[in-house]
Amino acid sequence: MKETYDVVVVGAGGAGMSAALAASRKGLDTVLIEKSVYFGGSTARSGGGVWIPGNYALEAAGQVDPADRDRAKEYLDAIVGDTVPKVRRDTYLDRGPEVLDFIRQNTPLTFTWVPEYADYLPEQPGGRPRGRSVEPVPMDARFLGDELDHLHPAYTKAPANLIVMQRDYRKISLGLRTIKGPLTMLRVMLKRLISLVLGKKMYAMGNAIAIGLRKGLSDAGVPVEYETSLLDLLVEDGRVVGVVVEQGGERREIRATRGVILGSGGFEHSQELREKFLPQPTSTEWSTGAVSNTGGGLLAGTAAGAATDLLDDAWWGPTIPLPGRAWFCLAERNLPGSIMVNAAGKRYMNEALPYVEATHEMYKGEATGVSHVPSYLVFDQTYRNRYLFAGLAGRQPFPGRWYKEGIVVRADSLAELATKVGLPDGSLDATVERFNGFARSGVDEDFHRGESAYDKYYSDPTVKPNCSLAPIQKGPFYAVKIVAGDLGTKGGLVTDETARVLREDGSVIPGLYAAGNVSSAVMGNTYPGPGGTIGPALVFGYLAAEDIAKEAS
Repeated sequence: MKETYDVVVVGAGGAGMSAALAASRKGLDTVLIEKSVYFGGSTARSGGGVWIPGNYALEAAGQVDPADRDRAKEYLDAIVGDTVPKVRRDTYLDRGPEVLDFIRQNTPLTFTWVPEYADYLPEQPGGRPRGRSVEPVPMDARFLGDELDHLHPAYTKAPANLIVMQRDYRKISLGLRTIKGPLTMLRVMLKRLISLVLGKKMYAMGNAIAIGLRKGLSDAGVPVEYETSLLDLLVEDGRVVGVVVEQGGERREIRATRGVILGSGGFEHSQELREKFLPQPTSTEWSTGAVSNTGGGLLAGTAAGAATDLLDDAWWGPTIPLPGRAWFCLAERNLPGSIMVNAAGKRYMNEALPYVEATHEMYKGEATGVSHVPSYLVFDQTYRNRYLFAGLAGRQPFPGRWYKEGIVVRADSLAELATKVGLPDGSLDATVERFNGFARSGVDEDFHRGESAYDKYYSDPTVKPNCSLAPIQKGPFYAVKIVAGDLGTKGGLVTDETARVLREDGSVIPGLYAAGNVSSAVMGNTYPGPGGTIGPALVFGYLAAEDIAKEAS
């Protein structure tokens, strides 16, 4: 590896690869360094949604009109507010479609609309019940050759070429409740069989985004240096001029004549930083982010004088702490016939809330003196028979290890279940009785579950009168442990609308840029819709490279 480049990019996730691709295509000599042996980071582990209103894929699906960008700005104004400067929010929306066009032109990656996947807060001003999320079209990755061995392992293991898109998961999660479920699964299996016969290596979701960007980097001639850890930033006369790294057990310097772009992810896998900044209790084992995300970019940036924000927040989600891995709950909480209860055996929120908001509610329990972490997802045999749960088909028994480790508790009655979990006598019976009344009437008088368009997305349309509510009444009964997990942290270095890193006084640190989860989130304390993490990572990575190119010219 050379000692000097125009641009050094740190981190081969979505933000870093977008930045490196843009920098190279704008004529800058660029290198991408990556701590792990993998490319893709948390992006590769994700569902692959991208929330960028007004993009070409939405236009192709007829989901854009002339007023859409203004409504999107109204939406972010309403849900993010002054937590993030308006110029940064507006720049994201104004430039986002252009960035997806750039990626389409310079990689094999294309996107398609995820039908009806609502914005997470669709009833807010400017929110869109039909959704603004797009996902990658599955691709045959044989063009990467041996480099495919460096793809970050997916969130869950699946048979080769088993391609389930976001639009498919919604239908499959309902099992046999609708004809769409088995038909979708049949289509998925037929496509897998065809791919195996043809020798294809098909990938979808976050894997497809990572693969597409990696191919773009290869075509642009950008070197990717694996197992190269950031130790520090080189600063001369107040300007960042390179990085100090560890590679092959040796410490070395790589100089950047134009700029350094940090795309190194959050600090979700540093227990020390979690305990320092995040609400308690917390654990690295509850995170589904890339295990290499331990806050190296954050620490290097703050050592260089960068301001930070939102360090106490994350891209949260109620999570099942399965043995050896965390399961991020999506449909499980929304499907009818389940509730979440706290240590007092009581409901405390609309279980179908978007995952960031749901986990905010979980942590509010610490302030009331009644712990919500862990909580318990309670359901009956009817629910278990009907729906996919943590990757297991309906009626499929839970693994014995889940019972042995206390992740799942089973009992013949609600009273017995409460005793086994350690809930107060009579509390669970009373909670379920009240909830069952709401299920029969169709109105959740306590928390309004099933009223939002988002609540309805992962629900059961065959259940009436409220597709998100069904009684819990047929034993045996189950309680599954739920903790405050995350997709990654959202606090980080403060940046401006061009991704330049700022000091506490608002001045720019020359030569230093940040995008993705190493930077403080443009979405503030909330989450606009599916892909509200990957979208900003792609956009601000690109904008960082663009700003460096403008300065260079």
